[in-house]
Amino acid sequence: MVSRAVRLCGTESVDAPMQTLRAGALSAEFDNGALRYIRIGSTEVIRAIAFLVRDENWGTFTPAIEDLKIDQAADRFSVTYRATCADSARTLVYEARIQGEADGTLSFEVVAEPKTDVQTNRTGFIVLHPLEGVAGKAVKVLHVDGREEAATFPEAIDPMCPFQDIRALSHEISPGVWATCTMEGDTFEMEDQRNWSDASYKTYVRPLSRPWPYTLAKGQKVAQAVRLAVSGRLPAPADRGANKAIRIDIGKASGAFPKLGLGVSADEAAHSLDQIELVKRLGPKWLVCQVDLRKESSHEDLGAYRRLAEATGAEIVLEIITAGKPDPLRELKPLAAAVGQAGLKPSAIAIFPAQDMKSVLPGSKWPEAPTFEEIYAAARAAFPSAKLGGGMATYFTELNRKRPPADLLDYVTHTTCPNVHAADDRSVMETIETLPYQILSTRSFMGDRLSYRIGPSQLGCRENPYGRTTAANPDNKRVCLSRIDPRQRGLFNAAWMVAYAATLAHGGVEAVALGAPTGPFGHIYRPADFAQPYFDILDRSAVYPGFHVFAGLSRCSGAPLLEVRLSEKGRIAAFATGEAGKTVLWVANLTADEIVAEIPAVSDSSTGIVLMNADAFERLTATPDFLELTGAEMSGAKLMLDAYAVARITIN
Repeated sequence: MVSRAVRLCGTESVDAPMQTLRAGALSAEFDNGALRYIRIGSTEVIRAIAFLVRDENWGTFTPAIEDLKIDQAADRFSVTYRATCADSARTLVYEARIQGEADGTLSFEVVAEPKTDVQTNRTGFIVLHPLEGVAGKAVKVLHVDGREEAATFPEAIDPMCPFQDIRALSHEISPGVWATCTMEGDTFEMEDQRNWSDASYKTYVRPLSRPWPYTLAKGQKVAQAVRLAVSGRLPAPADRGANKAIRIDIGKASGAFPKLGLGVSADEAAHSLDQIELVKRLGPKWLVCQVDLRKESSHEDLGAYRRLAEATGAEIVLEIITAGKPDPLRELKPLAAAVGQAGLKPSAIAIFPAQDMKSVLPGSKWPEAPTFEEIYAAARAAFPSAKLGGGMATYFTELNRKRPPADLLDYVTHTTCPNVHAADDRSVMETIETLPYQILSTRSFMGDRLSYRIGPSQLGCRENPYGRTTAANPDNKRVCLSRIDPRQRGLFNAAWMVAYAATLAHGGVEAVALGAPTGPFGHIYRPADFAQPYFDILDRSAVYPGFHVFAGLSRCSGAPLLEVRLSEKGRIAAFATGEAGKTVLWVANLTADEIVAEIPAVSDSSTGIVLMNADAFERLTATPDFLELTGAEMSGAKLMLDAYAVARITIN
C-alpha cells in the first residue's frame, strides 16, 4: 500500500502542522519559530515574520527549536524558544520572544549570539507583506532618519528595491484601520519578491549595498525586533466555523487556451524516445529543445529532437544558449548547418548568451557580452525562416532586470521557479498568485505586439542563476532551488499544473511549456539516480498523476476560453473551455484540506466527471488512458474535492 503522503506529495516527509495563536481579533500561525498569516479579523496583514540565518551561498538554515513554551489565553498569547542554526563551519544560537494582545499589537524580539565566527550573507528579520489588498495600494514609509514618505506598493513588479532605509511601514487594512509594522535593530530595505514568483513584498535586513558575505564575530550579540500596531476600530474576530462551499460560475467566451508544450533537455532526449508511445499520448503541441553551445556535445541530440517531432507532430523550438563569444554569428552558423543536416526544422528559436544565465543584483553591472542587437541579428541570419524569441532562459527576475528590445523579436519568453525562497507546500502553491503580476509587468515594458510564451516551468529548479548550481536533495524532501522536487510525482503537481495553466490562460499567454516527458521534471516515470518512493517498484510504463492533467490540458490547446468566477480566491483553481456544444471545466483543490465546490451550471445539465484524487492514485499511475476509461455522471451541483484533487467536468 502506498502512503497518503506519497500519493499527495511523492515523499514520506510532510510539512509540520502550524499552530494557531489568537488574541481577540489578532491571529497568527506559528511555524517552526516563524509567524505566518498574521490577520486582524479575516484580513491578512502580514504574510510572515521570521528571523533567518543565511550562509555565504544564500542557503537558509532550518533552526533547531528547543525550550518551546506557548501560553495561550483568551485575550493574549506569548511564545518563547531557543533556536540553533549550525553546520560544520558555524553555530549561532538565538533566544526569541513573541507576544500578541487583543488590541492588535504584536512583538517578535530576538537576541542572537554566534558561538563561533559566522560567515553570512544575511542574519536578521524578514517581514513579508501579502499581495491581496496591498499591491498597488498606499503605504506610509518611515525612514531611519525620521523622514516620512507617502508612497505606493508597486503594482508592476519593481526590478530594484522599492523602498530603502526603512524603519516602519504602514498600510490601510480596511477603511480607517491602519497597520504599522516597525523594524528595530538595523536598517531594513524592501525587495519585490514577485520577481522570483513569491507572493509577497519582502522587507529584510541588511541593505544589499553593504558588503556581503560578512562575518559575525564569536560572542558578538545581535538584537532585533519587529512590532505590529493597529490604529482604528478593530473588526470582530474571524469566524472559526466550517469553510463555506466555493461557488464556480461560468461566463462567456474570452480568448483562447494556450498551446501546451514540454521541455526536452539533451539529457532526456533519448529517454523520451524510449517512452515515445506515452509521450505521444501526452500530446504536446510544441517542444522546447535545449542546445547548449557551452558544451562540446551540443549538436549530438539534434537527431533525437527530430525523431520526437516526427513522432508527436509537435512544433520544435530550439532554446539556444551560446557561449557568449564576441561574434555570435560565428557560434550560430555551425549549429544552423548541423540542424539542417539532422533534418530538423524548428518553427522558432530563442537565443540567450551564457552571461545571462547568472543573475546580477540591482545596481551591479552585467558582465560583458554581445548586445541584444548583435545576438538577434546573428540569429536572424543563421535561422532566417524561424520565429525569433528572446528574454531569458531563466526566470522573470532576470527578464525584469535586463529587458530586451521588443521591436527585434517575434515573442518574449521566460520561465518560473516556485521554490526559490520557500519550499513548503503552502508557499509553493501561493506562487500562483504572482503570475498575473508577472504578465502585467512583462506587457508594461515589452508591449502588446509580441506574443508571450512561458516555460518550460515545473516544481523543480531548472537553473539556479543565484548560486553555483542547484541544491542537492538526497533525502527526497522539500528543498529550495533543487532540481528534484518529490511533489512532481504526486497529486500536488497535478493541482499546481491546473492552477498554473488556468492563470496563464486568463492572462492571455499564447503558449505554455509545463515540465518534461521524463526525468526530474517529467510526467513519465523512469529509473533515476534519486529515490522515487512507490514508483521504483513499478514497471517502466508507470506515469505520475500530472501525466493525465497534461494530456487533458493539451487537448484544450487553442480552444475557446470561457470566463470563470470564483466566490473565493486561493483555495481552488478553475478554468473552462467551450467547443462543439460542450463546456469542459477543470477544477483543482490547491490545499491539503477537503473543499466543497458548488457549480450551478451542472444542476440542470447532463454532466460527466473524471476525478483524480488520492483514492485513485494507483489507477492513475498504472493507466495511461485514465481519462478515457474513467468517468461517472455527476449528480447535483456540489463536488467534494480531497486534498490536491483534480476534476474534469464535461457539461453537455
